[in-house]
Amino acid sequence: MSGKRKIVSASNIIIALLVFVNVIILQAAFIGNEKWYWALAISLPLLVLAILNIRQKKHAILRNFPVIGYLRYLLESIRPEIRQYFFESELDGKPFSRRQRSIVYQRAKNEKETVAFGMQADPNAPGFEWAAHSAYPKTLHEKDLTVLIGNQYCLQPYRASIYNIGAMSYGALSKTAIMALNKGAKLGGFAHNTGEGGISEYHLGGGDLIWQIGTGYFGCRNEKGEFHPRAFRKNALRPQVKMIELKLSQGAKPGHGGILPASKNTEEIAAIRQVQPHTVVHSPAAHSAFNTPEGMVQFLQLLRELSDGKPVGFKICIGDKQEFIDICQAIKNSGCIPDFISVDGGEGGTGAAPLEFTDHLGMPLYEALAFVKRALDEYGLSGNIKIIAAGKIITAFDILKAIGLGASACYSARGMMFALGCIQALICDSGKCPVGVATQNPALYKGLDPADKGVRVFNYHLNTIKATKELMGACGFARIESVHAAKFFRRTDAQTTRSFEEIYFNKINEFKQQQNFEPQLN
Repeated sequence: MSGKRKIVSASNIIIALLVFVNVIILQAAFIGNEKWYWALAISLPLLVLAILNIRQKKHAILRNFPVIGYLRYLLESIRPEIRQYFFESELDGKPFSRRQRSIVYQRAKNEKETVAFGMQADPNAPGFEWAAHSAYPKTLHEKDLTVLIGNQYCLQPYRASIYNIGAMSYGALSKTAIMALNKGAKLGGFAHNTGEGGISEYHLGGGDLIWQIGTGYFGCRNEKGEFHPRAFRKNALRPQVKMIELKLSQGAKPGHGGILPASKNTEEIAAIRQVQPHTVVHSPAAHSAFNTPEGMVQFLQLLRELSDGKPVGFKICIGDKQEFIDICQAIKNSGCIPDFISVDGGEGGTGAAPLEFTDHLGMPLYEALAFVKRALDEYGLSGNIKIIAAGKIITAFDILKAIGLGASACYSARGMMFALGCIQALICDSGKCPVGVATQNPALYKGLDPADKGVRVFNYHLNTIKATKELMGACGFARIESVHAAKFFRRTDAQTTRSFEEIYFNKINEFKQQQNFEPQLN
């Protein structure tokens, strides 16, 4: 005799169990203590919830496992925190490890930043990097490490710190975060990049500004969203604005344009950007003011003239190498030479971007820096154009590696966010930042005190520059201009260590051939 055994589903078991519990409670209340009726305030809603769960069709887990299926969503929601606080090692966290975050917190708070018992990284693992120290260390006497940005065509050159606040817009960040960053910049005498979201009143606390112009032309646009010269000039002539940066692309989402979620687009922010409030704001992927290298160079010249000769440059994440070569050619042919180029690595951060763009587009910073430096050298432009590096630069070692590969100065966005108290919750695009940095929720951003956090930003910058000078001295670099790639090394496999000079600069002839440089360099 044979037959099919009927399988009892988990949902039926859960419903039956909840019915049984309610019956037991009713019986206990009816024949015993009437206080048992209060238990129905919990058991009866659970039964109703279970019935609603099995009747809905959107969530299979809740339909198959009513009520208890919510545990899955709860555990998933706290997974990042559980992993970060209980399971990650000092070197595991992404995009920044706990060891990296800790050094920023310690420097921002002026706390002890030494470590004990030796390195935790594996020096024999491929990818390990180190610098060659000198048997004859130098002592640097400069109070600050700065670079003059502005070539012979610039009427108002700017002496910038080698370490500045990277581009973060008001809107992506809260008003208290912007105020704190600007206060830190004022205290430390370094620059604060506004991001493409325009200049708000919270940027005007006295810190030097690098005004970034994106494809949305926020702060310098007309009602159609096109560039407006008069509006640009009004902001560009502000005394706080020291440099103008035209954003072509950024590392975390090259070719995509910025995104401001509706939850962050308040009435105030919409007024600054001249857009509709409470809507998702997508910056266009491309500029409407130009669409060729020649047009871009001419537009930069226009910005220089409208700003009365302030330093102008552009920000780019390298993609198609030939396109950058074409830009160099246009600069060479026109004679309109920008003062700086900001190079953003593909590892750069952002509050909101599609996964494919974040993970798979854009040349990494080191390769990009070396490529840009070699291209500028080939076209005879290196003496006139400074390079600013951006992309996961938070320690003195990061700064010196970037300078060794051709940068004159660096940006840090996420490092400065850590100084503000960012805990790498990875929910910047939700508007629910728990420390009030990346949110427009007053209940959250009021917890960030600009007076206190501004001092922490100042401390972080000050102590990082101090560490940079100490590291330079240990390597025998007397001046920032003497930092070079031959002093930095990377283990490329288990048996081989190569210098940055060998990795990035030794194949110049092959580079020329691959990039089709035209012999017009005289």
